[in-house]
Amino acid sequence: MTIKAKNIGIDVIPPTAECNDINCPFHGSLSVRGQVVDGVVATMRMNKTVIVERNYLRYDRKYERYEKRSARYACHASPCMGLKVGDRVTIAECRPISKTVAFVVVEKKE
Repeated sequence: MTIKAKNIGIDVIPPTAECNDINCPFHGSLSVRGQVVDGVVATMRMNKTVIVERNYLRYDRKYERYEKRSARYACHASPCMGLKVGDRVTIAECRPISKTVAFVVVEKKE
């Protein structure tokens, strides 16, 4: 019996693997809303949680130059995603899952 991934309202490719994680947006009951961010998986040291790093440029008007900045997000990673360090991912905002986790990985980019 195959469990079909549900539509989460964002134009992303759903995972092919299955899971029974209640905090999975495709196979569980977690809904996504708000920001959608692209980044790279930096660490995977926690259970079902990854750190995603996003690098971007910010314009400084005084010096008329751009400066490099980065932001790190703690994100819930469902087992069906099959992530490893260095993967490019898309994350979406959701309700707070824990003290620091308020994002969930919704797509692994090939």
